[in-house]
Amino acid sequence: MIPAETYFMSVKALGDAIREGRLSPVELTEGYLERARTIGKRLNAFVTLTPDLALSQARQAEAEIKAGNYRGPLHGVPYAVKDLVSVKGYPTTWGAVPYAHQSFDYNATVIERLNRAGAVLLGKAAMIELAGGLGYSSGEASLTGPAHNPWNPECWTCGSSSGSGASVAAGLAPWALGSDTRGSILCPSAWCGVSGLRPSFGRVSRYGSMAISYSMDKLGPIAHTAEDCALVLSAIAGHDPLDHDSIPASASQFKFEDTNPVNSTPLRIGRLTNVYSNTDPALEQAIDEACNAFLKAGATVESCEFPDGPFEEAAELTILMEAASAFEHLIQSGHCQELTDPVGKINGYASEQFSVTDYLHVQRVRPMLQRAADAMFDRYSVLISPAEPTAAQPISAKDPDDFSQPSKTPRKFHVDRRAPDGVSSLCGLPAISVPCGFSTKRLPYGMQIMGRALNDEVVLRAARLYQAHTNWHLQHPTL
Repeated sequence: MIPAETYFMSVKALGDAIREGRLSPVELTEGYLERARTIGKRLNAFVTLTPDLALSQARQAEAEIKAGNYRGPLHGVPYAVKDLVSVKGYPTTWGAVPYAHQSFDYNATVIERLNRAGAVLLGKAAMIELAGGLGYSSGEASLTGPAHNPWNPECWTCGSSSGSGASVAAGLAPWALGSDTRGSILCPSAWCGVSGLRPSFGRVSRYGSMAISYSMDKLGPIAHTAEDCALVLSAIAGHDPLDHDSIPASASQFKFEDTNPVNSTPLRIGRLTNVYSNTDPALEQAIDEACNAFLKAGATVESCEFPDGPFEEAAELTILMEAASAFEHLIQSGHCQELTDPVGKINGYASEQFSVTDYLHVQRVRPMLQRAADAMFDRYSVLISPAEPTAAQPISAKDPDDFSQPSKTPRKFHVDRRAPDGVSSLCGLPAISVPCGFSTKRLPYGMQIMGRALNDEVVLRAARLYQAHTNWHLQHPTL
C-alpha cells in the first residue's frame, strides 16, 4: 500500500520516483482514483472520473519507462483537468445544467500536449457553472454542488476552478489544470493553500476549452509548488494556430531551467500597499514575514503603490460584454433559466444591453492601463501582495470578487478597483499565488507574485526562491 504522504508529494518528486522505478504509475494512479472516489466525493471535487483512460495511460507509461523510453517529468504522473476543457469521448459539462450531457469528439490542445508528455488523466474537476461567465453569487453555483475546502469543509475553495483547487489540496491529484479569466486560478490556490500559476495571456492554447472572455481567458496549473507549475508550463506552453490569440512560437515557448533560485540575480521586489481596503491583519503580517524571507534570500524589497485607474471596472466590463457574446445562444434561447445561480439566470440579459460603443470605450482605456501596469516593472522584477484579502469564507458567502452583488458592509471601491488579480488578469500579466501562512482558524493565506507580460520566468523564480526559504507549501490538511 502506498503511504498517505505520497499523495501530497510534488510533481517533481513523484516524477523522479517513477523515473527511477521506485514508484509504479499504475499503483499511484489506482491510489489517486480511490481517494477521488472517497475523499473527492465528500468534497465535490470531481464531476467525472476517467478510470479506464487513466489506467490505460498509466500502464503505457510504466511499460515505456521500463523500456527506456522516458518522455520527461510528467511521464506517468496523474493530474485532473477543469471541466471546461474538452477530452474526447468524455462529458465536458462546463459545470452547468444546460450542458450536463455535452461531450466533444476531439481533445483540447492542452490535453494533446499532456498526452505527448505521458501524463495520466484522472478525471474532470468540478467548477462553478460556466466558470462564472454569466455571474454567480456563491460557491453553490455548480452542477455538482459546492466544492468543499479540504482545510474546513464548511468553507468554499473560491473561484471557478473550485474543484481543481480542492483536488490538489486534498491530495486527490498532484496537480490540476485550471482556467483564469478574473482570478479563478489565483483565488482557489490562495484559499486552498496550494500554488497556482496564471500564465501570460496567449502563452497556453485555449483551443478546445470553453470561452468566457476572448481577450482575458487563460489556462494554467495548480500544484503543490511553484517548481511543479514551471514543469507543467513547459509541457503545455507554445504557439497554437487553432487559438487566434496564441502568441508566436518565438515568444510562447517556455522551458523550465532547473537552476537554484538562490544563486540567481537578486530580485527587486515591490510590495503593493494600496490594493485592498480590508485585508485580514494576520495576512498583512504574513506578507511582512514574506518580505523578510525575501530579504534574507538576497532580494531587495520596497513598499510601493499601484497607479490609480479603473482596472476593476475595465476588467469586469470586458468580461460582461464578451461573455454575452460567448453565451449568446444560451441567453437568447432562454436556457439561462436552467442555471443554478439566480445571478446567472438574468445577468446575460443585462449584459446584452451594452453597445458596441461601450465595448470600444473600454478597450480604448485598456492599453492605457496596460502601459501604467507595465511601467511598474521598469523599477521592480515582481510585485507582491495578498492574493485575496481574507482566508476561505463559508460556502454560502457571497463571491468576494463579484462587485455586482450587494454587500452588508460599504465597499471602498476606489481602493479595491486595484485588486491585484483583476489588474494582472486585465493586463495579461503572469501571476502566481503561493501559500504564505494561516489564519487564526487554521485556514491558508496566499501571496500573489505578479510580473511583466511574457516574463513568466521571473514570477516562477521569485516563487521558487520564496519556497526555498519557507515551508508553507509543504503543509496539507488532515482528512
